[in-house]
Amino acid sequence: MGGGATMSNDKDSDLIQAARDAAGHSYSPYSNFAVGAALRFADGSVVTGTNIENASYGLALCAETVAVSKAMADGVRGGLEAVAVTGPGSDPITPCGRCRQVLNELAQLGGTDPEILCVGPDEVKRVKLSVLLPEAFGPASLE
Repeated sequence: MGGGATMSNDKDSDLIQAARDAAGHSYSPYSNFAVGAALRFADGSVVTGTNIENASYGLALCAETVAVSKAMADGVRGGLEAVAVTGPGSDPITPCGRCRQVLNELAQLGGTDPEILCVGPDEVKRVKLSVLLPEAFGPASLE
């Protein structure tokens, strides 16, 4: 995964903090793996989400999916610039495959290729969504 290990600006620092704050609201009693996500849009707005587990494990929701769902429910259909995702542990985490696809849908609606900030306690890895999900299936694939 390419990218630097530094936080380049205040907007990114604020986005990372929003993801960390969101992780504090995680409902993860089964895995104890609290994840937070924050989406930044071109207008400067930030939408957050956290993972929500369920006793029927397959019904759990990932933080990124919750954040995208919140944004879409509020009518946001484009302008996704950056995503920060953070979780416990000593290494930066990346969105799972399902979340990559969900993020791609929102990104394609606005014609963007957002930077994904994979956040660990002391390191931030930066990678474009198109690198995490090459040759992605999306809305244009159905035309």
